[in-house]
Amino acid sequence: MAHLDLEEQEQLDQLKHFWKKYGNAISWALTGVLVLVAGWNVYHYWQNKQSAQAAALFDQLAQSAQAKDLDKTVRMAHDLSDKFGSTAYASQGNLLAAEVLVDKGNLAGASTTLRAVVEHGADAGLQSVARLRLATLQAENKSFDEALGTLQATFPPAFEALAADRRGDVLMLQNKPEAAQAEYQKAYAGLTERSELRRLVEVKLIALGVKPTGAAS
Repeated sequence: MAHLDLEEQEQLDQLKHFWKKYGNAISWALTGVLVLVAGWNVYHYWQNKQSAQAAALFDQLAQSAQAKDLDKTVRMAHDLSDKFGSTAYASQGNLLAAEVLVDKGNLAGASTTLRAVVEHGADAGLQSVARLRLATLQAENKSFDEALGTLQATFPPAFEALAADRRGDVLMLQNKPEAAQAEYQKAYAGLTERSELRRLVEVKLIALGVKPTGAAS
């Protein structure tokens, strides 16, 4: 990358400040949409496969998570994992528990819960959501190398652009704009024109003084 002039450096600093302040919230919101989609597919797939007990327990857990009842949510997530660990219900329950743990400020507990999904999850999509959220928490804890390691895993095609975008964010926090630019370009190229995330990635690239190139059809 060419030497930055004062205006470009100011834009770069503004981008870093913006992502430090709002990046985690944006990441959780984006992956939250994917969780809802995955959850709908999980419900229909497992509806005729798993016992009514698992479905009922997950429904109770979801209500507790919505009410931000931390103790009950975590307890039922553990029950789901213990009794129905091979099902996608268990991963969904842990993802919801991690959200409540983050909301209550228990980032260590949330990280442990997300790792359980990454390491033992029964659904590749939910594992990918867990990886993205775990990397977000690791970056927030300034464990940047650890976050990049989490994001180096193989992601399903639907998640590759999200992973590239998040790698770019972590690299920006490490003050590595050239490497971040390469990841943002990967993310931009992998997203469709209708994607809201693509517009956000475009803003990041422009702030780096780079013209976005390529886009998924």
